[in-house]
Amino acid sequence: MSKGSGNGDHGAVRVAAAVSAGLGGLAVLRFVLPASTPRIRARGKAGPGGVTALERIRIGGSDQWILERSEDIRNPVVLFLHGGPGTSQLTSNRRDTRGLEKYFTVVNWDQRGAGKSYGAIRDPGRMNIGQFVADTRELTVYLLEKFHQDRLVLVGHSWGTVVGALVVSKYPELYSCYVGIGQIGKMAAGEAASYRWTLDQAREHHKRRAVDALVAMGPPPYEGDWQKKTITQRSYLARFGGEVHRSRFGASGRVVSGLLFSREYTLADRVNVVRGILGSMRLLWPELLRVDLFDSVPEIKIPVFLMEGRYDHECPSEVAERYFGALRAPVKELIWFDRSAHLPNAEERDLFNKIMVDKVLPIATREAERVHPGR
Repeated sequence: MSKGSGNGDHGAVRVAAAVSAGLGGLAVLRFVLPASTPRIRARGKAGPGGVTALERIRIGGSDQWILERSEDIRNPVVLFLHGGPGTSQLTSNRRDTRGLEKYFTVVNWDQRGAGKSYGAIRDPGRMNIGQFVADTRELTVYLLEKFHQDRLVLVGHSWGTVVGALVVSKYPELYSCYVGIGQIGKMAAGEAASYRWTLDQAREHHKRRAVDALVAMGPPPYEGDWQKKTITQRSYLARFGGEVHRSRFGASGRVVSGLLFSREYTLADRVNVVRGILGSMRLLWPELLRVDLFDSVPEIKIPVFLMEGRYDHECPSEVAERYFGALRAPVKELIWFDRSAHLPNAEERDLFNKIMVDKVLPIATREAERVHPGR
């Protein structure tokens, strides 16, 4: 019996080693292959009139990359603005929004300085919020012309909600509705609340090292090496589940899996994902801390949906709720995700996609029908 058990153990080890080697080989293969994106399979074959394209375009004087995916290019366009700043999401969001490709033309964009668009960071004079707003408008016009549409749906996450809210308030004629995920209201107020929650959690869980580090830093705005202190606070927040609900690792697993298995990134792109996160934060964070949408965007003249994780303490949901209450819009709805923190579109992916189809799609479709009856 003992001998048999030993053979079984050795067999299990061999299987585990083979699986690990296979996964490692797959990761290595992904690193050396050229960038691409998987085909869409509808009813066992590529959808008629669909699109699956990685495209490099010129925006705001720099080369930037977008990913377009849809079973039918006549579908309403939805443009996603990733968070960060600098946290590109071509692969992770492509996986999360696979269920939307039947209903929308889904566009993900590596903004200037992020991921595949990292090269644009070499023009630091354009790494400011105003330029990102201009980039978004320019990309919107390009997509509307390409897909022969008059308006699109704009979705922002975290940092992307600042750019998104500013864009739709300034150019409402280009958009059918706006969706904010992890909406920022007043950045300084959110950072203060995020710090307080993290310190409270450290004390409640008797994490002496975390308490000591947070107390030594003091509350924001941080003096000295503010970037290191912000990253430290965020790392503790993630361990206490304030970034991904009931997770001690936050969004790091998504970032790592995206880097390892992404088809959309080359080896250089993978390196630039990390460089883009750090570099974009260094250049944009000081300006971001001054953002107050209560003052700069008190009104949006199109329908607004805010989708908030109940346990979001990175961009604290209580600040987003206050902003929602103050915001004027013809139609607005605050939608809570009760099992999510900062990433409800990923943590409760199916629910997010269902809301996009049930609530957002009818608005986008009605707008298209109004402009083009019988389309």
